[in-house]
Amino acid sequence: MTLQVIPKLIIHGGAGSSLQGKGGLEAVRRSLYTVIEEVYSLLLAGATASAAVVRGCQMLEDNPRFNAGTGSVLQSDGQIRMSASLMDGTSGRFSGVINVSRVKNPIELAQFLQTSPDRVLSDYGSLELSRELQVPTYNGLTDLRLQEWIQERQDNFKSTMAGVVAEPELAETSNAGRGTIGVVALDGYGKLAAGTSTGGKGFERIGRVSDSAMPAGNYATSNAGVSCTGIGEDIIDECLAAKIVIRVSDGMSLQEAMLRSFTEASKNARDLGAIALDATGAISYGKTSEILLAAYQNGDTIGDTLEWNDGELIGYC
Repeated sequence: MTLQVIPKLIIHGGAGSSLQGKGGLEAVRRSLYTVIEEVYSLLLAGATASAAVVRGCQMLEDNPRFNAGTGSVLQSDGQIRMSASLMDGTSGRFSGVINVSRVKNPIELAQFLQTSPDRVLSDYGSLELSRELQVPTYNGLTDLRLQEWIQERQDNFKSTMAGVVAEPELAETSNAGRGTIGVVALDGYGKLAAGTSTGGKGFERIGRVSDSAMPAGNYATSNAGVSCTGIGEDIIDECLAAKIVIRVSDGMSLQEAMLRSFTEASKNARDLGAIALDATGAISYGKTSEILLAAYQNGDTIGDTLEWNDGELIGYC
């Protein structure tokens, strides 16, 4: 089947306050570009937007550098509980899992639920689903995340959240960061999809629900797709992903929708970021945090936001 449009792709590995120097920046860039290159080649070969999003999320979940899948942060009781969602813009279907444990790729459960009458499952239901699908039990704990948790426990959980990227120096300083991964794709047939996955904010109360498995943090229609990152509660309060997509659906350009939404978020003192694509192939990204770990393929070149710090709330290409 001949591609009708030039595919576009944007991914993120979180948003936060620091990459702790050039070494961390270059390592993150390599990690993001590896995903971009593989997933974009799938799109050029005719993969659907949803399939590309799932593959991109799998690769990011499998990279212990990011807070999703392997390398997820620990909650207050020392356990990993992950959340993920997928939304296909053409079908308008949202699916996801909340606080699932012992699986390698939560996005795969979200993908399965796309065709289920019950499309969002929480902890026990997610566990039962993984058993039904005979998903192998998997422990995503890394030494760095365990070290982070032990240090925070010794300090009586004074930190508000875990490092956005799992670097040795972050485990030593444990500065405030927000970790999530996400992928938004426009395929060669003009269809959009968005996926988001996270290990949570770290040290949270048991049962806390992330924005990543809500339309607030992950949303797509035939007009636009958005994946969010940052402090989940702030994203939920803004209903950020759905707000941006609805504004595009109502006639705003993607750039206008992103700027208005991030201006509002900034006025409300939110700490968050987002990546976005629309049906015309426009790419946009935004942040109120210090850094946004995003990379994109615009059909010509690969670019990223790792050193984007010009004071603007959004970028556009």
